[in-house]
Amino acid sequence: MKNLSETWFAEGRIDFELKKYTLLAYLQEVNKYFNENKLYPQLADVIFHYHNIISFRENKKYLQEHFPKKLTGIQMEKLQVLYEQMIEDDELMQELEEIIHYSAGKIKSTISSGTEIYEFVEEKISINPIGLLPLDTQEGYFFLSAAESSRTRVYHYRLSIFEKHDEKYRSIKTSFLDHWVRSISSTYEHIKSELIRHRKELPNPAVYSIETPLDLPVDETLLPIAKRSLVKFISV
Repeated sequence: MKNLSETWFAEGRIDFELKKYTLLAYLQEVNKYFNENKLYPQLADVIFHYHNIISFRENKKYLQEHFPKKLTGIQMEKLQVLYEQMIEDDELMQELEEIIHYSAGKIKSTISSGTEIYEFVEEKISINPIGLLPLDTQEGYFFLSAAESSRTRVYHYRLSIFEKHDEKYRSIKTSFLDHWVRSISSTYEHIKSELIRHRKELPNPAVYSIETPLDLPVDETLLPIAKRSLVKFISV
């Protein structure tokens, strides 16, 4: 999929019709993925573009503060020059305002489509600890099972905390370990004991099962939502 550049609305000729069709072509691709129930990375991308254009319209300094890592110095310079031009050029400002106003509405509508899918999937996810949990739940394993299948994906996870604008956020890093097929003799408890036996670095890990009856793309939808749901579950 061809993504929009971070400064797509400020690049080249500032023309409403040109930017309109550039945006619509991009959103058509995003919605194609959403129609296949594939949310990521498309949902995160459209959310970024929405905040990006709104931030630019409101205040160029706000943009600098909130997206310092996403935009390069050259891209930021482009936006700063353009912002200054807007102030001095009423016709350019009007054209940009029209582009941004139209784009914000279209992007917001696409975001709504994606978040509807996200919320539906999130409601269909259940998380349960396997056995007793240790005091430290910042690292461990989770088992992802979908569509009432006995096939289970096993992941290692590690939580960390980072600060952004004086607020603390939790992030999660995961790595896929293996597939297991559950049976009467190979339960979640058995898988947990095998992990402890073979992976000595975590002698007393936190372990969770994450289950959903939905049959959806794993890497693009189920796994990202499962990870976010697990962060919430552990945080609470």
